[in-house]
Amino acid sequence: MTLKRITFIVLLFLVCLAGATAIVAQDEPTPEGDSGGMDAVVGTPIPLPTQAARSAPVQVLLGEKSRLDLFFANMPQGGVGLMQVEGEDISGATADWLNHLIEFFPIEGEGYYGLLSVGMEQATRRDNPLVVNVTYADGSREAINTSVEIVQGGFIRQEVQLPPDKTYLLDAETERGELARLESIFVQTSTERMWDDTGFTMPIPAALTSPFGAFRVFNATLNTRHTGWDIRCTIGTPIFASASGRVVFAGMLPIRGNHVIIDHGYGVYSGYSHMSVVNVTTGQLVTKEQVIGMAGNTGRTSGPHFHWEIAVNGEWIDSVAFLRTWMP
Repeated sequence: MTLKRITFIVLLFLVCLAGATAIVAQDEPTPEGDSGGMDAVVGTPIPLPTQAARSAPVQVLLGEKSRLDLFFANMPQGGVGLMQVEGEDISGATADWLNHLIEFFPIEGEGYYGLLSVGMEQATRRDNPLVVNVTYADGSREAINTSVEIVQGGFIRQEVQLPPDKTYLLDAETERGELARLESIFVQTSTERMWDDTGFTMPIPAALTSPFGAFRVFNATLNTRHTGWDIRCTIGTPIFASASGRVVFAGMLPIRGNHVIIDHGYGVYSGYSHMSVVNVTTGQLVTKEQVIGMAGNTGRTSGPHFHWEIAVNGEWIDSVAFLRTWMP
């Protein structure tokens, strides 16, 4: 074997070794700031979510004059599921589900669609009653009854250490007060579908880090849950509206810092936290991918980053899974 060939083989071995080391390093968590003082990549960063293509319904239920299609097999904690009602002369539909009354929205030529949601703390159970009430143009009604299984969401646990200057935000009353304020917004349902058929998009097209639903223990004292996903970024990164809608909150909150909430209609809300700059005001209409502010380090953080959350029918749901769901 020539010296030239031996040199080539050694160089090739070193390149492969360096590549393997890089892959291992990428899989290791990297602690940084987030909505609770941690912005760690959990394993290899997941691909950026995109909306799935329309698929056939998983389950079809027939009423006397209408048909109910379910586009899901079961509902994970923190999940969302799409339903469709079709039939002649239907004028509206609602669903009774987990003590929520859900309004269906019309799509021309396709009947009515509705979104089921399951809170991340909802108990798992095989038979959860779902009643879809269909109203016809002549005033008559019929109910289609079924049940839906709720399964575990597969959430992780995180230990979070906040710096001394942020520990005042570990007060449980502060967190309860902020959540109550947000819930008072989410219970208001506008019957106007403001998103379009391209669905929803990420507010910052960058690496996803700390996941939705994580069980978090702050400074070994406060137990809480992560209501959204964190996205890696730097201060001043533009933040885009995930879909068209109306701004229903734009202001400062203790934990979320400079925060914006957009109502997209029919119980769908998106939230954007820790901004350095807010470019919108309450009541303003925004379009999909419109810049609504800049990323920052306000609220309960230990470093610059962005926290993004979605609520459906008053429940926090996995925003990444929601983006992947086909939406009419």
